[in-house]
Amino acid sequence: MSPATEEQAFAAVDLGATSGRVILGHLADAPGGVRLRLRHVSRFGNGPVRTRDQLHWNVLELYRQVLAGLAAAERAHPGQIASVGVDSWAVDYGLLAGQRLLGVPFHYRDARNEAGVAAVHARVDAAGLFARNGLQHLPFNTLFQLATEGPLLELADRFLLIPDLLGFWLTGAVVAERTNASTTGLLDARTGEWDVDLARTLGIGPHLLPPLVDPGTRVGRLSPEVADAVGRDLEVVAVGSHDTASAVVAVPATGTGFAYISCGTWGLVGLELKDPVLTDEAREAGFTNEGGVDGRTRFLRNVMGLWLLSESLRHWDPAATDAQRSSRLSDLLAEAAAITGPVAVFDVDDPAFLAPGDIPARIRNWCRAHGEPVPDSPAQTVRSIVESLAAAFARAVADAARIAGHEVSVIHLVGGGSLNTLLCQATADRTGLPVVAGPVEATAMGNLLVQARAAGRLGLELEDLRAVARNSSDVIRYEPRSRTR
Repeated sequence: MSPATEEQAFAAVDLGATSGRVILGHLADAPGGVRLRLRHVSRFGNGPVRTRDQLHWNVLELYRQVLAGLAAAERAHPGQIASVGVDSWAVDYGLLAGQRLLGVPFHYRDARNEAGVAAVHARVDAAGLFARNGLQHLPFNTLFQLATEGPLLELADRFLLIPDLLGFWLTGAVVAERTNASTTGLLDARTGEWDVDLARTLGIGPHLLPPLVDPGTRVGRLSPEVADAVGRDLEVVAVGSHDTASAVVAVPATGTGFAYISCGTWGLVGLELKDPVLTDEAREAGFTNEGGVDGRTRFLRNVMGLWLLSESLRHWDPAATDAQRSSRLSDLLAEAAAITGPVAVFDVDDPAFLAPGDIPARIRNWCRAHGEPVPDSPAQTVRSIVESLAAAFARAVADAARIAGHEVSVIHLVGGGSLNTLLCQATADRTGLPVVAGPVEATAMGNLLVQARAAGRLGLELEDLRAVARNSSDVIRYEPRSRTR
């Protein structure tokens, strides 16, 4: 491990379901050890595009913004960037025929997934799938989406998940990073390799499955035309390209007695384990076993997350900018915190809340149907969402600990949700456990830490990376309070 200096930087391309960022990370010596300093270079929106009755990602615009962000980073810090890593949300993909992208990648919230679930379950039922891939049943998992492609699948040479697709455009390398591949439903949960027999059973040709690589693998260098656009040749390094895998790397925990909540558009709630949990109890409780960095298992449940707040704000004021919505949310959270009357707690994972649209109306309808107090103002709706998310987080933590036989003494809440003090305190209150909130940029931090380790700048163990995360994070601890509901 070489000493930390400020001369060398690493670039994280961090793509979320609503926005993307290019963030630079510099290692520096600091009291207590090495510190990772983050510098935001660019931020850009990432909204779905509806074409007739279909929902897609504007992946070409994302790629253009990635190139612009890397070029801006090189201009600001000429000659300092050692490598770049790309992470994004899971499950969505592009189909390639040679060098050509076939069609526009679908958004995981598109309605076509229902037909895919029926097609797959006609060949392998839910229990049979879980025994092989260990995944929570989610109708948008990649294997369900692939089942809807029809003749297009016969034209394709490969499918590439979104980070791997961008990596292909950057370098020409065709690979699948393992943590994200684990979300497709086509990876064997025990071996971490493609389940070729399952793919064949579902009509997915094995030739479509790219070679697997682990986080830290050097994927390749920028192709000449990309290097010209960026202003310098760079190396692309595979990171935990599923954003939650990177976020869990940056959980500032010590030991193993922790649960994590990676809270953004989705709330990913779970444990880090050595081995998957493939019991019927885990399947029936809605848990998933996804790959983590260094071969760890992320045993977790997907909870709807801050999507409920962001989509509600979009409904209340569709013309507002992101900054205006952020300001209004701060005001509404303050109003919501002051509410003392009964608060509706609804099932945030009801399929009614999955699609874009009028979330507040759906919440009111759910509450009427289930005898809960009906929110009649934006502030009451926000309080109901926060309490319902906290209740779902509490159930997931308790269920995960029980099913895995894993003791939990603290919860680490990372990502954008760590800024929501009402949510953090409600989660502590409902779990009866302390909640440590932060870092906000856990995904980018985990991305950068894996790159720094690949460059020989940090220790080899995952715990070495977490030590840097602890030294680099300003966190807030929320202690549980007694509550009446």
